[in-house]
This record gives sequence, structure tokens and C-alpha cells, in this order.
Amino acid sequence: MGLDFSKINPTKSPFYGIVPGNVAMPLGTISLPITFGTHENYCTEYIKFEVANFNASYHAILGRPAMARFMAIPHYIYLFLKMPEPKGVLSLRGDIKKSFDCDQGAIQCDSTSRAPDTVGEVLAAVQQLLESGMEILTKKLGQIKPTPEVNTKAIQLQEGDPSKTALIGTGLDDK
Repeated sequence: MGLDFSKINPTKSPFYGIVPGNVAMPLGTISLPITFGTHENYCTEYIKFEVANFNASYHAILGRPAMARFMAIPHYIYLFLKMPEPKGVLSLRGDIKKSFDCDQGAIQCDSTSRAPDTVGEVLAAVQQLLESGMEILTKKLGQIKPTPEVNTKAIQLQEGDPSKTALIGTGLDDK
């Protein structure tokens, strides 16, 4: 795509599910201006992309954060994208032939990729990531506490284990 690699910021966030069955490490992130529309009616936003060095059927993938930034509504069945603009609604139509070709390319890419066959291979890949110094993040559970003006009742979810409780509102209907 002709990117200036000096503007790529390093990252330690791997891709999962992009390369079938494998973890792919991006080269870094870059923010690029993305413009939709015509000279009369357009919108430009800076979108953050992960830069990767692997074969895929797409050059760029706009995900949910990009769609939210443009306030766009995709209609996948019709290959249509609509977003609000100062002069009305901007509508973009996709190319069915190109979409089919990209889909065929993705199928071809999937068929040539190899997923780990055994649990041992998965554990070896995890060990290799740990040895490379990459952090594997774990989700820490927090507690959500209701506001004091809401009447609640604690319900024990598992008998004999007081740490497993849920709070429910006491002003609820029996239904």
C-alpha cells in the first residue's frame, strides 16, 4: 500500500482469527485519513489501523470502531453503507464482482493455512509467546455496585459458597 514505515507505532496486540488457527503479530499501528463521498458531500476521519505482513484478500478492514466513528450503518446483504452527512445521507454501494473475488481469495487463503492439530502445538505456541516477552492479559473481575437509592436483595447462587451471590432489585414484580 506504499506506507511510510517510520510512522508506524509499535504494538504488542496479536491478531486472533484473521489467519485461520494461528496468531498473527502486527507490525504496528498507524492512523490514516479515510474519506467517504464525493467532492460535494464527503466525510473524513482518522482511523487507527493495525499493519500486518500476511496475505489476505483485503488491503484494509473497517471494523466496528471505524463504523461508529463515521456513524455508518452497513447493509451487508445489499453491499450498501449509509452514513449521515451535512448535506443529507451519504450512500455507498459495493461491487458484487469484487466482493465475490475477495471471498474466493479468502477461501483460497484459508485452504492453504494450517491450524494447530493438537493441544501440544497450542501449548508450544503459547510458550513461545511467553518466552518472547509478550504479556498475556487476564480479565480481572470487578464488582458493580448499585446506587444507594435502589433497594436490593442478595441471592446466593451456589449453596454453601457465599462468594457467589447476585444482587437483584426488591421492587420488582413477581412476574
